[in-house]
Amino acid sequence: MKFLSLTLALLLSATSFGVQSQGATPAPAQPKVRLVTDLGDIVIQLFPKKAPVTVQNFLDYVDAGFYDGVIFHRVKPNFVVQSGGFTFDFVRKETRPQIINESANGLKNLTGTLSMARFTDPDSASSQFFINLKHNKTLDYKKGKPGYAVFGRVLIGMGVALKITKEPRGMYRAYPEAPNVPIRILKAERM
Repeated sequence: MKFLSLTLALLLSATSFGVQSQGATPAPAQPKVRLVTDLGDIVIQLFPKKAPVTVQNFLDYVDAGFYDGVIFHRVKPNFVVQSGGFTFDFVRKETRPQIINESANGLKNLTGTLSMARFTDPDSASSQFFINLKHNKTLDYKKGKPGYAVFGRVLIGMGVALKITKEPRGMYRAYPEAPNVPIRILKAERM
């Protein structure tokens, strides 16, 4: 009886500390995604507590394989490298519905952060994202003026983003900011 009471007490104690039953794996608090590119890997840490809709949207695209094969089509040294919308031959991929703008989440467009690209309408982001190459203060939220929603940061591979800016651009008249030789995301995967 004493053994049974001790076992029950230990079991209740483990439950109260949030020990999960075997087989249940909690989602990571800050999930990570690896972008395997033509120039190397970029590992991203996401911020679901600060940008829940944006992170879920991004992960939905990752899980669907949407980013596999897209190119970095907008490269502006000392500003951003952008991807998430076009194949190597500049065919725009069909996207999911647009999402709300979460730029008022307190995160800034600092060097190495990821933000959602959008049109003039603040709630027009879908699949395209960019990596900030410096603190782009003009993209930050200001009271009464929506910015560009930061939802993650580069943990490993900022050098890859900088390598992309060194590639020659300007060969494509319709896409003058795209590298002359397409730089692709070969695979986007959760870690």
